[in-house]
Amino acid sequence: MDDWRNGGFGLYVHWPFCQAKCPYCDFNSHVSSKIDQKLWVRAYLSELDRLSEQLSGRVLNSIFFGGGTPSLMQPDTVAAVIERTREIWPFANDIEISLEANPGSVEAGRFAGYRDAGVNRISMGIQALNDEDLRRLGRIHSVCEAKSAFEVARSCFDRVSFDLIYARQGQTLAAWKSELREALSMAIDHLSLYQLTIEDGTAFGDRYARGKLRGLPEDDTAADMYLATQDICADHGMAGYEISNHATPGSESRHNLIYWRYGDYAGIGPGAHGRLTLKGIRYATETHLAPGAWLDAVSKGNGESLREMLSPEDAVAEYLMMGMRLSEGVDMVRYSQISGRNFPEERLQHLAQLGMVTISDQRLCVTSQGRTVLNAVLRELLMD
Repeated sequence: MDDWRNGGFGLYVHWPFCQAKCPYCDFNSHVSSKIDQKLWVRAYLSELDRLSEQLSGRVLNSIFFGGGTPSLMQPDTVAAVIERTREIWPFANDIEISLEANPGSVEAGRFAGYRDAGVNRISMGIQALNDEDLRRLGRIHSVCEAKSAFEVARSCFDRVSFDLIYARQGQTLAAWKSELREALSMAIDHLSLYQLTIEDGTAFGDRYARGKLRGLPEDDTAADMYLATQDICADHGMAGYEISNHATPGSESRHNLIYWRYGDYAGIGPGAHGRLTLKGIRYATETHLAPGAWLDAVSKGNGESLREMLSPEDAVAEYLMMGMRLSEGVDMVRYSQISGRNFPEERLQHLAQLGMVTISDQRLCVTSQGRTVLNAVLRELLMD
């Protein structure tokens, strides 16, 4: 009944607004010239009060303000959410409170206010250390602005992560290696390094479908970039603890570990997802995507658009899909408890013989080779 305790409990707060829509982004984000932040504070607090009745007595391990661009939130908005959350749930002694930020001067000017509100970790979307590539990615900051904002963040927070995207248009393996080493020279304790993916419904997706998105690296080159990323980061003391995330030991994102270790998390805000265990049953939750629709639903008492019970089959599939992304892998005993069965021995041995997985101390881990074909490994493990 308390399986979620293996991963912990977190809160995700979605801020849906951006200054501009990036052409590669498929997140629920919207551009708006005017935002009534007091209205949004009231809506967030209302949702927290609703959840408090269902989730009382839990210790909160993390809060994550994601988006969108949460650094467009006024510090008072963030402070109000944190304060109400503190009234509802006891905080873990080492609670992590993260906020995603873009490296513009407006956002950087708010960093001290976020620190005073209770934020203790910033995750910054730099995305490239090359002005031409920033322009192609639709980013509205320059490399100089990004580095300046990063220094401001460093002066306010002990923990600052930033994101980069690789396998960009026209990017060579040598160019990425050089850029990555520059990023590592800046990094404090955490980097998120994502391969550019072309998603349907995005501006890049539309261009790609029309044959207009030229210069993307071939699959083999992108794979070489991934492998080089693992080696270079490991050499700098920031091994990959998850497929796209690298940290010095002890500096892993505690909030994201709740996802990957299949804990519980409540999601509030437009398009936020959650996983909640109530009376021993795990539920998937979703909220209304459109900001106006979400605000209207909250005003009527509930911002959720879906609360669906997960079957043991769905739960174990999610546990594997999340946990196998981690270098620590998954607990085979926990798998059996969630699913009611053991892993199929023949498939495990087959994958081990192929060099895709390792098995040690009741933990199943994917190897470096297996990570490059993780979806195929998961299909083999989940096959009926």
